[in-house]
Amino acid sequence: MNKPRVRVSIVIPAYNEERHLRACLQAIISGAAQPYEIIVVDNNSADSTAAVARSFPGVRLLSEPRQGRNFARDTGFNAARGDIIGRIDADIIVPKDWVAHIQQFYTTPGSERQAWSGAGFFYNVRLPRLVSFAYGLFAFRLNKLLVGHYTLWGSNMAVTKAQWQAIRDHVCFRTDIHEDLDLAIHLHQAGYQIAYDTTIKTHAELRRVQRERHELWEYLQWWPRTLRIHCNKLWVVCWFFGAFLLYLATYILVCADYVGRRFKDADRVRVAVDNNK
Repeated sequence: MNKPRVRVSIVIPAYNEERHLRACLQAIISGAAQPYEIIVVDNNSADSTAAVARSFPGVRLLSEPRQGRNFARDTGFNAARGDIIGRIDADIIVPKDWVAHIQQFYTTPGSERQAWSGAGFFYNVRLPRLVSFAYGLFAFRLNKLLVGHYTLWGSNMAVTKAQWQAIRDHVCFRTDIHEDLDLAIHLHQAGYQIAYDTTIKTHAELRRVQRERHELWEYLQWWPRTLRIHCNKLWVVCWFFGAFLLYLATYILVCADYVGRRFKDADRVRVAVDNNK
């Protein structure tokens, strides 16, 4: 007997993402299985984000005037017509079997009571596998110790439409917290489980370490703040390990990138000198 077809809607909140969105959408439509629909939610972009989305036939472009990723997410989730709502960011490159993997997950018994989250690699840092392992250790393993369940990662996640409809009026409407962690907490409170799947990984840009470092400290505060507003007394532990130590650790990445670029520059000079001999 054939398994029932699972319709996957992909929602992509986007704010000034013309630099990334084309590659993101191209990876989706090049996949082994096609989603039921692709929804890009333009969140007041001042660049050509909307034009890039329009250039892809079949992509639904929505507009959300309230600034904030949670508002853009909600607009996309509410408009989604599929049975499953996949959620990624606009700087994400999904593997070819991403949609098929989610479809397979949501045809297994009991999956209707689970929200799904995958892992990821960061493509713009040195030692990406090591950095991604450390990220998973902090973002998923540590979070499970602190709150008792895994979080969702907005760059690689999916929920059923029924799950979203059950908690959409209860999620927090704040722009200074992690909206994906907040979503996971509300889903868990509603009786759903969070499945952390490391077998499929998206490729993401670690932008706040490289291009947006000036925003990093405030961004790292979002994690303990999310726990604090949910009355989790371990938010102080989260602040120390999830904010302070991570902030210090990013300097290692910056230094490694600087040293690597200096070596590359030195190699280019040596090659140029050798060619001119």
